[in-house]
Amino acid sequence: MKVLFHFNASPALMAWLKAQVPSDWDIVCCPENDAAAFAQHWPGTHVLWHVLQPVTAARIQANPALRLVQKIGVGVNTIDLPAAAQQGVAVCNMPGVNSRAVAEMSLGLMLMAARRMGQIAGQLRQGQWPIPEAQQAQLFELGGKTVGLVGTGHVPRLLAPWLQAMGVKVLGHSRNPGPEWRHPNLPLNDLLAQSDVVSLHIPLTPETQAMFNAQRFAAFKRGAILVNTARGELVDEVALIHALESGQLSLACLDVFAQEPLPADHPLLQRGDVLATPHMAWLTQDMFQRALTVAIDNTHRTLNGTPLLHQVQ
Repeated sequence: MKVLFHFNASPALMAWLKAQVPSDWDIVCCPENDAAAFAQHWPGTHVLWHVLQPVTAARIQANPALRLVQKIGVGVNTIDLPAAAQQGVAVCNMPGVNSRAVAEMSLGLMLMAARRMGQIAGQLRQGQWPIPEAQQAQLFELGGKTVGLVGTGHVPRLLAPWLQAMGVKVLGHSRNPGPEWRHPNLPLNDLLAQSDVVSLHIPLTPETQAMFNAQRFAAFKRGAILVNTARGELVDEVALIHALESGQLSLACLDVFAQEPLPADHPLLQRGDVLATPHMAWLTQDMFQRALTVAIDNTHRTLNGTPLLHQVQ
């Protein structure tokens, strides 16, 4: 069984991984940005452990040996599902496997935003100790504020009680919040109008593509903060820049972008009112150990012809 782990995994993670699998499995780790290595290792691969690099129709069709694309995470928008189906390739994901990591990162971004830590840490490195008066006026505590969570799935259900314990009023928006959601569920524009911080936790679909556009930003409470650890394409980035320039939003905390990797000269990276991180909310060693345990199980199941876990198609 040849398994291609398409990620620049650390030596420590690879050592842990190789101790978990049978000795006759050929586990190859290929960094996502190394196209030459991928081209070398792709032929004859039976199982792809996929993170973010798109699994295109051309790639699927170029490898007749492929039997399973195992997403390390939840979103399968980076996989050409029709091409996989046509080739008879199973696709699986891992609902909830990275929820704690993303929830913790989302909370961390909210706390950093409340104290403008990204900006102030940068100023300190440039030799500026006093915090300007105008900037002091922007600093606040999350306690007593309102946080709107767009989506009520695994991540918001972890975040909500943490926020509530801090004295935050939690609002949610979902068409189907489910019985586990125990907080107010509002129409989206009502949530936006009431929230000091808005955090996105919905999948990318044709319906949600550029959902946060100029019209939507106009519905935000003036001076609110946007946090996005979901998918970059949910946000119209040109409209976001206009909302920041106008003061409609005071800060955006973005872990995901419409184009990834994000070019160093991208306009969002030139702004002091944007706190940007490189799609890392899901990325912890704890998450990888949970995820790879599922990936190993599904690889065994592929080899044995038994039903797969969390099969998307």
